[in-house]
This record gives sequence, C-alpha cells and structure tokens, in this order.
Amino acid sequence: MREFDVVVIGGGPAGYVAAIRSAQLGMSTALVDEYIGKDGKPALGGTCLNAGCIPSKALLDSSEHYHRVRNKFASHGIKAQGVELDVPTMIKRKDKIVATLTKGVAGLFKKNNITWLQGHGSLQLGMKVSVAPTNGGEAEVVQAKHIIIATGSVPRTLPNLSIDQEKIVDSTGALEFTEVPKRLGVIGAGVIGLELGSVWSRLGAEVVVLEAMDEFLAMTDEAIAKEALKEFKRQGLDIHLGARVKNADVTGEGVTVDYEDADGAHQFTVDKLVVAVGRKPHTEGLNSTEVDLYIDESGYIHVDEYCCTNIPDIYAIGDVVQGPMLAHKGSEEGVMVAERIAGKKTRVNHDTIPWVIYTWPEIAWVGKTEKALKKEAREFQSGTFPMRASGRALAMEETVGLVKVIADAKTDEILGVHIFGAAASELIAEAVVAMEYNASAEDLACIVHAHPTMSEAVHEAALGVHKRSLHI
Repeated sequence: MREFDVVVIGGGPAGYVAAIRSAQLGMSTALVDEYIGKDGKPALGGTCLNAGCIPSKALLDSSEHYHRVRNKFASHGIKAQGVELDVPTMIKRKDKIVATLTKGVAGLFKKNNITWLQGHGSLQLGMKVSVAPTNGGEAEVVQAKHIIIATGSVPRTLPNLSIDQEKIVDSTGALEFTEVPKRLGVIGAGVIGLELGSVWSRLGAEVVVLEAMDEFLAMTDEAIAKEALKEFKRQGLDIHLGARVKNADVTGEGVTVDYEDADGAHQFTVDKLVVAVGRKPHTEGLNSTEVDLYIDESGYIHVDEYCCTNIPDIYAIGDVVQGPMLAHKGSEEGVMVAERIAGKKTRVNHDTIPWVIYTWPEIAWVGKTEKALKKEAREFQSGTFPMRASGRALAMEETVGLVKVIADAKTDEILGVHIFGAAASELIAEAVVAMEYNASAEDLACIVHAHPTMSEAVHEAALGVHKRSLHI
C-alpha cells in the first residue's frame, strides 16, 4: 500500500492548488481525480478549467470581438465588409486554450513530484482512500496522514426537465454549440445564465432568459443590478423575472417551454434551452457515511473557519463547503489548508473575496451591499461615479456603468466596492487590496491614479463618499 503525507480528492482549482502547495512544502502528495476531458482522456483542472471558467471566458472574448467588428468599428473609422462567423473555429480555439492549460497543470504536477491517481476517490476507515481507476480494473487503496476533499460541484437540475445535451443542455453543453441558435432560452439569470446568454446573444441569437426570483441579481448592490438589467435588456436579452418554469418538451421545432409569472401562464418555443439554475456540492460517492463525515442536508461538508471537518486530519475546501462557489476562493482555501498542515498559521479572509460576472460590461464587487448594511443597522455613506464621466471610458466607447464605494459612517473604513463597467474584473483588485488592509475611503481617495484610466472611476467614487468628486 502506497503512503502519502497528503492525499487530495478532486483536481479542480481548489484541489490541484492544494496539492501543489503541499508538495512545495515538502510533503509527499497524491491527487485523485476522475474528470474525463472532451477528448475522452483524464484531465486535470476540474469543471472550471475544462467546462466552466476558462472555456466560457474564451467564448465571451470571441463573441465580443465579433460584436465589435459588426457594431462598433464603423464609429472608429474602420470599415469591415463580408464579416463571417465560423462557430466551429471558435469552439476549436476554446478547446485549444483548455488543452494548453490542462497540460500546464499536469506539467506542474511532474515538476512538484505529485502522484496523479486517475479514478474515483472514496474515503475508507483509518485515513485511507480507495481509488477506482478511470479505465476500470481493481481499486487501489492508499494511506494518508492528511486528506483534503475538493470534489467541486455539479449543475443543479429542475424537475420535469430532461437534459439531453442536444436540445436541452446544461452549462457544459452550452459551450459546445456548432452553430448559433436562432432562438435560445436560458433558465436562470444568475452568473452562469447571464454569461452564456451574453455569448450567444452577441453572436446573433435571440435570447430569452427566465428567472424564478422577482429580484434581478439579488446578491449584487441594488444600484448595480438596476443599471445592469437596463443595459442587458438594451443589448437584446429578453429577461423575465418571477418566471417559474413548469415544463419543457422537445419537439420537432425545438423546445417548447411552459412557465408562469404574475401575469399567468405562458408558452414559447426555442431552438435550444440552457438550464443554468446554479450548482450543488459534488459529495455523492465519497463514502461519507462509513467514516462519519458530517454533510448537511444540502450536500455541503461541515467545516470550521480553517476548513477542518469533524474528522481530525480530514479537510474540505472549495465548492463542497459553504461560501461562494468561486475558483479563487477554493484555491486560497487549498493554500491555507496545505500551509496549516505544515504548521503555518495561514487563514483566508472570506470578507474580501471578490465576485465577478463576466458579461460585457462586467460586474464585480467585494464586501457588503447597502441592503446588507441596512439589515445590520450599520450606518454608512457611499459615493458613486458614472463611467460616462470618465475620459478613458469615453475614448474607449465604454461609458455604460458605474462605481460605488461604501464606507462606515464613523470610521470611514471601506465596507464594499461595487463596479459595473468595462474591465470591472481587473478594477476590483484595487478595492480588495484596500479592504484587506482596512483602508478608509479617504485612503483610496488620496492615492494618485494615472490619467486617463478606467481606475480613475474608483478614485472618484472614493472621493464621492465625502462629496468631493471632481469630475461630476
């Protein structure tokens, strides 16, 4: 029986980063992963790298290029004729990016002498992990001093909807269309639904989005959500709130969808239907009952603030534990656990984890919303700055959106920063650093920002907290 200091179950961003850091710290490390790539071969990187974060961003980028050449180049004095869309080539490019990165992770494993066990991992008594090989055959049992569970998440489904990955698809299937659907239905106006809807809308599809909640993007700041909803509708996304899907039938014409809202029952037909109603922890098959691992009714593994489970020396990180299902959150938890196993006192500050929705314009935020602060009865003041007042945004023709900075009314500590606009995913990093160091709005306002840049909008919003904005 092979023995390791650390055995990680799951090869996504949380798991493979935990394995790399464990190996860097001198521990013998093995990682068990069952993911099979598009080519039918084992692949590291999990859903994020193979069928989520990375491929979706590749398509988002391609769709934005197409949208620009069709709709924005003319105003720059650039005339383009005979523009054609080649979806198979676009998908091929996306697959090449994924392959490059998965091979890169495998290369890092070789560099750090990490043993990659290809198969399904399940817990056994006595700190053992059984590995059922991907290609069949007899399972191998390995001994571990420490076990890190990082098995990720899987798409949620809806009753009465059968996903066939042809007409009715999940988020993975929506990344594999070989042509642009004339009419596309999306169930769910969350992060995944909006990103995928945006891709195919920019490529020419008529997109209808059904969201069961009455509030749009309830987790974001209200001002940001309001502005985003207006812009997405202007872009052509037909978003229906409070729409509860009752049924979806595959027909010769496509998919017929029945739903209800405040106005009654409705029906429409689309060529393809994307089910994007969120994700759930992938904890089935862990053999948790035998080892008495505590998993709640929602499928989450119970852990403390350091990702320790109820079983000594067994940890859980990433999507299988409570908190946002974000790749960078899982990766940081993986680093923390590896370092704590090695005797370091690392921790993760979950209050400063940034969120991003990769629509265009992007939505990004860190910290608390006004609604959350009002619920806490905490006094605050805020400053906002519209992108239309930014010289750089105007030069780029990216004037949609705004930046909001929220600070404590008494101490001026930054409590939240919310951005809707071009490159919001990059701009939010400044806010994360500031909040990690407990900066005040005045601190952010006193920092010199280069002109002209998009980051000046953050500067102006911070000035606005104290009614000192200069350019509006």
